[in-house]
Formats: sequence, C-alpha cells, structure tokens
Amino acid sequence: MSLALANLNPEQLRAVEYGGPNYADCGPLLIIAGAGSGKTNTLPHRVAHLIVNGADPRRVLPLTFSRRAATEMIRRVERITSQALGQNAGVMTGALTWSGAFHAMSLRYRPCFSIFPVSCSG
Repeated sequence: MSLALANLNPEQLRAVEYGGPNYADCGPLLIIAGAGSGKTNTLPHRVAHLIVNGADPRRVLPLTFSRRAATEMIRRVERITSQALGQNAGVMTGALTWSGAFHAMSLRYRPCFSIFPVSCSG
C-alpha cells in the first residue's frame, strides 16, 4: 500500500506526510497557497495518504473554494486510493461525506448560515 508521491515537490510532500506516522495526534493541517502552486494535486494526495494510513474518512474535512475543485479533488482522492488500496478504496472514499466547497459545506453544516454581499459589510 503505497502512494505515488514522486511527482510532488518537497513542500507538497511535507504537507502530504505531515504528522506521520501518528496521524491521530498531529491535529489539523491548513494548506494556504497561491494559484499554480499545486493545491489541486497536494490536497487529494494528503487525504488519500491519511486514508491509506488508517484515518477514518468520516473524520477528514477537505474543503476547497469551488464546487468544480471539490468534485475534482474527490475524483483524485478516489483514483489515488484505488491505486494504493485496490478494491477496498471505494468503501473508504465513499465515506468522505464531509468534503466540498466552503460555502456548500457551511450551508450543510449550519442551515441558517447567510452570505451577504460586500456592500452589506459596512
């Protein structure tokens, strides 16, 4: 069970492997990076790495800024974990129920959440 990590640069690899091997005690990881820095590649590798190393996918909260990026992220997690886990990957990634775009997850988590236009911020 190994992930293809050779295509990651040193900073991406550091984020993917953060907290290992005792992932339960490492706490959350926030990745903030600019455009073109590889977030779309790094985040799915991080999630897949956690799942492959025994993390409960129901306790992983991968968030992105758009629905399109969220869909792509989950697709990549499924691809990466299926390469590492084979047939068992579907069950694991199917449990990633708390993943998506920030705004969509906010609405799902707290239905009375409101988004106001900038003009209302005052």
